This record gives sequence, structure tokens and C-alpha cells, in this order.
Amino acid sequence: MKLLTKLADQYRQDPLRALALNAMAAQTPLNERSVQTLRATSPEKVIEFAKRNEIGPIIAKAILDHPACDDLAGRDLWQEIYDASHRRMTILMDTLDRVANKFAEADIPLVGLKNAGIARGIYPDPAACPMGDLDVLIPRKPFLEAHALLLEMGFVLETRSTVEPAELQAAFEGGGTEYRKEVDGETVWFELQWRPVAGRWIRAEQEPSGDDLIADAVTIEDSNVLLLEPTANLLQVSLHTAKHTYVRAPGLRLHTDVDRIVAYADPDWEKFVAWVKRIEVITAVYFSLALSKALLGTDIPDWVLRELQPPRWKRELIARWLQKADIFEPNEKKFNRAEMIGFHTLLYDDAAGFTASVFDTDKDHLTLQELPQNLRRGASRVADLLTRYDSN
Repeated sequence: MKLLTKLADQYRQDPLRALALNAMAAQTPLNERSVQTLRATSPEKVIEFAKRNEIGPIIAKAILDHPACDDLAGRDLWQEIYDASHRRMTILMDTLDRVANKFAEADIPLVGLKNAGIARGIYPDPAACPMGDLDVLIPRKPFLEAHALLLEMGFVLETRSTVEPAELQAAFEGGGTEYRKEVDGETVWFELQWRPVAGRWIRAEQEPSGDDLIADAVTIEDSNVLLLEPTANLLQVSLHTAKHTYVRAPGLRLHTDVDRIVAYADPDWEKFVAWVKRIEVITAVYFSLALSKALLGTDIPDWVLRELQPPRWKRELIARWLQKADIFEPNEKKFNRAEMIGFHTLLYDDAAGFTASVFDTDKDHLTLQELPQNLRRGASRVADLLTRYDSN
């Protein structure tokens, strides 16, 4: 944690980065230094920085909410950024509700994942929840029926992946499908998932059961959209942040997910820690929590971080790697393919877990008797990672 705190302090030496971290914190208004930075810097420079880091509406809201910024030069430009986000998010939330209503008629529950759920049922201002798509979780059994309903609503099966085709069966087997629809001038990407994480690096027995998460989901007033219960929600976004290696697009903005769920949803920390240990994702989750605390001041109990901290050598190595990659500038290339594999290797809690992942199996099947079968699966998996994995 000390190394990550030091990293965050280094970021704060840059006035614009300090402003960004201040504005992103869920329940912290702009401080005096941030206001001074805004007054001393041209609006165009700050806006360009905010857009480059995909946090324009978040900074805009912080500015518009602060009385000391009422006469700020360029305030009208920030108002335009906020209004544009408000319009887009209104369209996205309306689309989410329409799909949930359609699915409810067919008795298919729908859970809003990540920013979709945070914007719809947790954070008080959806306009300050910029997002590129709507991610939802449904049960696996009615997945093909849900696919047909989306096509009926005018969605088109597509993909933004540079390595995965827009092919229904392959996408379904991988955990989910992507769709696109134009709505009132906005492009809406919709991700339909039956796997809550769908990471290429997480083993099947580690990933929480989507059907179990849906069974425990909580309702949102006046909506058919469901939310993961707070503890499960925190676990899901923590694993999602790790899936993006904490720095890849949308990068910096990822860390608001943990911050906002902790601030507004009140997870059960004892249950959370026990769950993380049981499914052996200690290292991956630790860095999601520790980065949120270091960067945004998230109120994560110290005892939780102590319980989950990996060995010192691993903390130091990952922290240095993150410093090199830079949590800002999400659209810059952070890793080459070999570095991506190396970084994810460090996120496994032990060697057996890593070996099981390489062989595309679970720990119980790492036996001499099953070695030939494991080697065949492992060769296929390694070839897939080396030839098709997109590290951008």
C-alpha cells in the first residue's frame, strides 16, 4: 500500500492529475488547489486533458457543483460537456430500462453490471458516469431467447474486438455477445453476458456463478433492472478492473467503480474478504481496492487490505509495473503481448492456480494421469493467447 500511495503522490505533483483525482472521488468536493489549477490553466488545456483521459463529465460535474467555480473562465464549456453526457446517459438508461422491460415480459431477469448498474441504481448523477456501453448479466439458460428479443428490438449482433468475430455461438460460449443500435443520434453498444467477469485469465471455478449472483440481486425502485447485491457488486467490479490490468482503457475511470460502490452501497467487508480468499483472487482484488484507496481516498478498512495483501515482493513488482505503465492516458499502449502475459501471471495467488489456468483446467485435475489431456489443452490455450489476444 505504501508504494501505491507513493505512486498516487507522484501523480498529484502534476496539477492536472491532482485535479482529476480530486474530481473523481465520490464524496469529496474540489479542494482549494484544484480550484486554483482551474483558474491558472486555460479551459481548453484542462478540457483536452479530461477528454484524453475519458473523464470530462466527471470533472464537469465537480466544477458545476462547486460555488467557487461559478465565475470560472470556460464554465460554459464545462456545462456543454455535462449536458452532452446527460443527454447520452439519458438515452442509455432509457435503453437499459426498455430492454429490461422486454426481458421481464419473457421472465428473463436482467442485472446491470459495472457502470450500467452504478449509473442506474447507485450513483446519484448518471451524467457523471460516462461509459462506452451497457453491460448486463442474465441467466445462461434463456440466453438465446434474450438474443432473439434484442434483434426484435432493432439491435444488431456486432463486435468491437479486433480478434473475435461477431458469431453467435462462439460469443455465447465465451460468455456473452455484443450488439449495436443507433438511438436518437447516439451509438448504443449493448453487452449481453451470462458470465459476470468473462476474463480470459480467470479460471472457471474462480468466477462467481452468474445464476447465483442473479438469484441474490436486489431491485431498483421503478425499474425492472436489477443490481448485484453490494458485496457481490464490489467483487465483480474489482475483478473487472483487474481484467483491464488496472490501466488499460478506460483505465483511470475504472477506479471510480470501486470508489462509488464503497461510498454508496455499503458492502459487507467480512463476507467480501472470505469470498475473495475462497475463490483465490486475493492479489487481483487487493490491487483494485488499494489503488482506489490510494488514488481516490476510498474508505476501505485497513484491516481488509492487511487481510488481502499478497507477499511483499509481489506488491513491489506489480506497483513498479503499474508506475511504468501509467494509470493515466488510457488509450496509450500499456503492454506488449509478452508483458501482458507476465503481468497477468503475477495476479495469480499461487503457482498451482497459474498452472491450472495455462492448462485450461482446475487445480483438482493437475495430476499425472491427466497430464496428456492437460498438455493438449494447454498448447491450444497458449497458442490462442499468443496469436489472438489483444493487449491494447
